[in-house]
Amino acid sequence: MRIENSFIPVTGVGAGTERKLWQSGITHWDEFDRAAVSDRKADNIEQFIEEGYDRLEAGDARHFDSIFPSGEQWRIYENFASDVCFFDIETTGLSHKNSVVTTVSFHQDGETTTLIRDDNLTVDALDDIFSEAKIIASFNGKRFDVPFLEGSFDIDIDHPHIDLMYTCKKLGLSGGLKQIEKDIGIDRDEPDITGRDAVRLWREHERGKDGSLDTLVKYNRADTVNLETLMQTVTSQLHKDVFEAGCNGN
Repeated sequence: MRIENSFIPVTGVGAGTERKLWQSGITHWDEFDRAAVSDRKADNIEQFIEEGYDRLEAGDARHFDSIFPSGEQWRIYENFASDVCFFDIETTGLSHKNSVVTTVSFHQDGETTTLIRDDNLTVDALDDIFSEAKIIASFNGKRFDVPFLEGSFDIDIDHPHIDLMYTCKKLGLSGGLKQIEKDIGIDRDEPDITGRDAVRLWREHERGKDGSLDTLVKYNRADTVNLETLMQTVTSQLHKDVFEAGCNGN
């Protein structure tokens, strides 16, 4: 589903009105007909479309992030897919006050980068990577990854953010990332390890055990790469459940 299929951000247009527009054949901004709604709503929709096209041409993801309801931010993904930076962190605990970030992996437009503590994990490196992204995407990153990074490195990660944990919940998918991957059939080539194993692997690396860091990095990178697959899977299903079903009156 693309942004141009959406009317729900318009003042006075809720999910019900949007579905009525779709069912009447107005499934794209280019198909809008003033006769389908009241004059006041028509004015609002036309203003929304005009500004929307300007913001799309400018590549302004932040604009759309600010106007879409929080539960509908997934609709932004298709328009900005190559500009979305998927990321995931590994830590030694749950609080930045008494734990540290060990690795951070980023996946954007087919490229994956991992930053490692005591090597290349620095404030400048984080700023450089985040600055290239128009949208960031995570799993539970709004509650965990972003606050942990901000507290650990004294940085401000102020980006449009699609947190796939909440997107998955719209489809009734709950539990952790690994469980949801299994539920929808996303396979992993890497060993079946957990967040607790990730802490153990880092401690082993600190003690000089060969291979521990490599295993941790592979695990972290797999998390990050799989986020893109998860995003594509859940947004495709939501497209069917929301847009296609709405067009058909379901």
